[in-house]
Amino acid sequence: MQTEQIIKTAEEKLIHTYNRYQIVLDKGDGVRLYDTDGKEYLDFGAGIAVFALGYNNKEYNDALKAQIDKLIHTSNYFYNEPAVNAAKALTKASGMDRVFFTNSGTESIEGAIKLAKKYAYLKTGRTDSEIIAMHHSFHGRSMGALSVTGTEHYREPFEPLIGGVKFADFNDLESVKAQITDKTCAVITEVVQGEGGIYPAQKEFLEGLRALCDEKDIILIFDEIQCGMGRCGSLFAHDLYGVKPDVLTLAKALGCGVPVGAFVVGEKADGALVPGDHGTTYGGNPFAAAAINAVFDQFEKLQVPEHAKEIGTYLWDKLEELKEKGYKLAICSNASKWELDVILRKLEVNDYFDVIQGVTEKNNKKYSLEELLLREKPELAVMVGDRSYDKEAARYNQIPFVGCKYGYGKPEELSDCKYSVETALELSGIIDEIISARGGAD
Repeated sequence: MQTEQIIKTAEEKLIHTYNRYQIVLDKGDGVRLYDTDGKEYLDFGAGIAVFALGYNNKEYNDALKAQIDKLIHTSNYFYNEPAVNAAKALTKASGMDRVFFTNSGTESIEGAIKLAKKYAYLKTGRTDSEIIAMHHSFHGRSMGALSVTGTEHYREPFEPLIGGVKFADFNDLESVKAQITDKTCAVITEVVQGEGGIYPAQKEFLEGLRALCDEKDIILIFDEIQCGMGRCGSLFAHDLYGVKPDVLTLAKALGCGVPVGAFVVGEKADGALVPGDHGTTYGGNPFAAAAINAVFDQFEKLQVPEHAKEIGTYLWDKLEELKEKGYKLAICSNASKWELDVILRKLEVNDYFDVIQGVTEKNNKKYSLEELLLREKPELAVMVGDRSYDKEAARYNQIPFVGCKYGYGKPEELSDCKYSVETALELSGIIDEIISARGGAD
């Protein structure tokens, strides 16, 4: 089918729970995606934090192909070696005791909730246990996971959800303590809040939760579905804090594209679930487990967490370097000011920019840039961009332009640029050159 027909059919046949971009993706390689029209994209989303190995990793692909030829699925009434190996790898990496494999992050949360409730039931015989979750958290969209998600507009249309959930303020230990009762069976928190705005936990907060849960004999659950598996510069985000949970939930990059999740339990929580308490048809199947094993192999070989730590500071370092040289940094975008604020805050780089110029009523970047320059010093301005309309905006406003050939644009869009760079590493030097020729930094 042609692109237009694929989109038309999707809109007719798929339940409309996503507002999709008008793009049909066809293949991927490394950090780049290609649509059915052959257009190339630099993928900053990684399949919503899934493709930690990038697309088309040969060793990962070969491992899955080999498993397909052997055994894709079998019942959980039997053992399979890939699942055993995956469990060994995950418990060794986490320093925890046992694992239950699921098909998604949401399912991992469901399992963690059930385990916490069962732990309380075995201890007290009561069925009215309570869970403390965090405001602005996100844990999934099933009824159980939604119940502990701290964003009201997600929950409201589906209430009543499971009962006994209270919400405290993230990074506020006193707020958590205020919610504790003799019915509390668990505290659940992301180590880094994702949808809540990319807010890392404070060390004192996690340490306080650990001490509180030990004192009250309740289960501490860390949700690392988004922030785990190397994204924070260590295999697990909680490693950076030296605080271990009783239950750890994982997914996304754990399978690097294959639907897989897990909840991992430590000594305290081990034994709460027994045969008949929980199950899954597909969780831990040989194919999914082979993906986990390939991920751990590649993480070690490619040193993925170490690489994430290395490049994670790159943007900050370059922005700091430009600021130290005395440059004022501005953003001019066709996006709205609100959208820019959200994106920059999520990336934690909003404080580096002196001016943020969003879309104007004229809805054209060259006029947005014109408005920005009216407030600044156009004689010392340099524009950096990756699309033809960025280039045209600079020409309209008579300022130098640096074309970024590693961005979203096609090569021909920047073919006539006086200044261009192949990598971000070159930016600082070429800006220095241009500014110096124009009379100094500002």
